Amino acid sequence: MSYTYPVSMPWLKGRELEYVTEAVSGGWISSQGPYVRQFEEAFAAYNDMPHGVACSSGTTALTLALRALGVGPGDEVIVPEFTMIASAWAVTYTGATPVFVDCGDDLNIDVSRIEEKITSRTKVIMPVHIYGRQCDMDAIMNLAYEYNLRVVEDSAEAHGVRPVGDIACFSLFANKIITAGEGGVCLTRDAHLAEQMAHLRAMAFTKDHSFLHKKLAYNYRMTNMQAAVALAQTEQLDTILATRRDIEKRYDEALRDVPGITLMSARDVLWMYDLRAERREELCAYLADQGIETRVFFKPMSRQPGYYDADWPSLNASRLSEDGFYLPTHTGLTAQDQEFITDRIRDFYGAK
Repeated sequence: MSYTYPVSMPWLKGRELEYVTEAVSGGWISSQGPYVRQFEEAFAAYNDMPHGVACSSGTTALTLALRALGVGPGDEVIVPEFTMIASAWAVTYTGATPVFVDCGDDLNIDVSRIEEKITSRTKVIMPVHIYGRQCDMDAIMNLAYEYNLRVVEDSAEAHGVRPVGDIACFSLFANKIITAGEGGVCLTRDAHLAEQMAHLRAMAFTKDHSFLHKKLAYNYRMTNMQAAVALAQTEQLDTILATRRDIEKRYDEALRDVPGITLMSARDVLWMYDLRAERREELCAYLADQGIETRVFFKPMSRQPGYYDADWPSLNASRLSEDGFYLPTHTGLTAQDQEFITDRIRDFYGAK
């Protein structure tokens, strides 16, 4: 179905075409091209981090981070119940076991419930900054210190939230705050971890390129063309974030007094504008008829067939997933677009 107001659209208003054209015309289209390093350096510098490692997706970024930290079979990783399933899959890809922790009302991992899930096999805590809300990283880092754990931040939805843990992993999928179409990037302060992630993403070739591979590795490289787009996007990140802050404010103002709508807590950066609604399914169907696309909240990980736990209905993540959804949220969304969208919501609930 085609929507007049889609949930997401990329914002390609910078030097993307110029950089991609240069990459193609120069013949450097593979992962060996110069834009890969330029993007890594620019994105790391933006986040006040010394090391960036570009890769093929946010999921592969998480996988590389876990592998670089030595996570493998027999280990456990603390993962939120409320997240996109790629967070859990990255753990499973390493052979480790994801251990799920319920969310608070802000959708982020409930830090008060983490400690009870830590065992002798726990190796990493993986907080996810849901929809652009930063988790309580002070509490998480304190727990990591007390139990000698590592922290991998899933920052797929949180470009502009500065990393705190050992490694932060960002997605560059087309619906993210900035994009390369597909892609990801890991940020770390640790040079050894950065070297390991770069080594693992490129099939773990030895320095003499002898085709003797001493460990299981991956082809998780980013191409020079993708990096060209990502660099141009990074150059615009401040402007993009400021524009999205205005989008968040306009939605807040227009929907604050609508009966049947519950606004969510403020976001540190706006990825998607999430909210809760009475009669959600009816509302989303009505909005679709008006050309407005919406998406419902993530399902709890314990409801997923691969991680099924019969207790999933008792979770806070389950309760919130039943009535939560998000509205069109992209950098090109105009005030007029938002007025049309919010007027249709007000019409649905009979709000004047």
